[in-house]
Amino acid sequence: MPKGMTVEGLWEARQALLQNPTPEGLKSLATLIFDVQQYVAGERLVLDVIAAHQDNLPLLLAAADVLATYTMRYDIIVAILGKVLIALPHMAQLKVFLATALVTKGDVAAGLRIFAEIMQRHPELHQDACEHLVVALLDAGYAQEGFMVLDAWFRDKKPVTTALLNNMGCVLQRLNRSEEALGWYRKALEADPHNASTGMGYAVALFKTGHFKEGAPYYFARAGLVQDTVSWYLSLPRLQKGDPLQGRNLIFYQEQGLGDTLQFIRYLPMVVAQGARVTLVVPTTLTRLLSLAFPQVRVVTEQAFAPQDGYDAILPIPDLPFVMGLETLADIPAQVPYLGTVPADCARLAELLPARRPRIGLVWSGGRRTKAMDVLTDQRRSTTAGQMLAAITPVDATLVNLQLGPRREDLATWHGQPVCDVMDHAHDMADTAALIENLDLVISVDTSVVHLAGALGKPVWLLSRWDGCWRWGDTGETSPWYPTMRIFRAQERTLGPVLEQMGAALRTWAATWQPGKGALD
Repeated sequence: MPKGMTVEGLWEARQALLQNPTPEGLKSLATLIFDVQQYVAGERLVLDVIAAHQDNLPLLLAAADVLATYTMRYDIIVAILGKVLIALPHMAQLKVFLATALVTKGDVAAGLRIFAEIMQRHPELHQDACEHLVVALLDAGYAQEGFMVLDAWFRDKKPVTTALLNNMGCVLQRLNRSEEALGWYRKALEADPHNASTGMGYAVALFKTGHFKEGAPYYFARAGLVQDTVSWYLSLPRLQKGDPLQGRNLIFYQEQGLGDTLQFIRYLPMVVAQGARVTLVVPTTLTRLLSLAFPQVRVVTEQAFAPQDGYDAILPIPDLPFVMGLETLADIPAQVPYLGTVPADCARLAELLPARRPRIGLVWSGGRRTKAMDVLTDQRRSTTAGQMLAAITPVDATLVNLQLGPRREDLATWHGQPVCDVMDHAHDMADTAALIENLDLVISVDTSVVHLAGALGKPVWLLSRWDGCWRWGDTGETSPWYPTMRIFRAQERTLGPVLEQMGAALRTWAATWQPGKGALD
């Protein structure tokens, strides 16, 4: 629930909005609901309001804005904008919104036609159209095309804005030209030193090039990546680099994904060794795994962590490396394993697996996302069971499913080499770790299982999207974070070619497999 609201209060606010809606009221209430990650309820509110007031154009535009921020309902957004433009054809600015929505929706040709019309008929909108076109192309996976648009803009000496400079930095970073991106981000920050989006982009580019010391201050200045209006402890002071730790009572909490927590939790023993008492606030699926690995700390879920006094400071777990002194790639503590398993869990799951070795675990999709930006990223990083299995089979090995969530259902449509699926017996990450302990290799897209396998010291192959996450750098097939990892990098929008490369490598790896063989052997 939004902070300070009861179920009854939320229902009353909803009914009042339906009866007497205003654009500001719709945005305010919907934002409250979306910000506590109640995406279904937020979307339902917006749809109900516009269904009841279909001719209220300002309300429709407010709905389109909210939906574009928090959802992937570009089908509705495009319909709303088309309707409003029929009634108000003079509102040329809406054409920029419509063109952007069409490209993001996947109808790139239609979106580009409208952008071309804007450039021909509305010179006053050229700058705005260029800014939005590049962002839309990036989100749709067309970074090279985005670069061409910006390169032509700057070569023609057209007006330079902070947004365009920032966009060029983002384009180059996505193209794995992060060192080049840094100069563009610096120019953008010179023009607008307090721009949060530019600062975060600059931090990511610095991290991707290994300049952690320079990037950390910009990263710390970010707003919480998960909007949280509920957690009582967020009002506490934030732990800073250089703060004394002896005798302090600290809260470390999950701010981002499970993988981020699994990657950065390796720094926790350093904090404890300096005399701090730590409470970890993490999702239920991680509590048993982390309690086993770090018995000297308290591990709780958000739901079970009641407000209480006695804490000195907080820290989002992704900040741990930088607070504990990470400055260069050489500083990364790459000792693995730093997570462990329960022998009884390993034995229980081993009984469910075929005896044939090697055993290879597979994950083809990240978790289901809702917010537009996250959905677009997931579309670039994920594949399907059919596409992955078609590329890597046949192979002389036992294939084992590690996929959870809705995309696990992909297996039902696969009729090739059998895949052993015992994930009904994996109730949390500790169970998944025990299953991985029984495998000889894990193959996964960029999701939490990659980090779990790496933290366990197991051989793992990462299938990385073409615009890979900063932690994997721009190039190379190894990672300083996980010495047992091999990275297969897509070189284009589709994962098909890199999957074929991975399939050929896997057949060679399996044919020469012997116990203890590593990911790079």
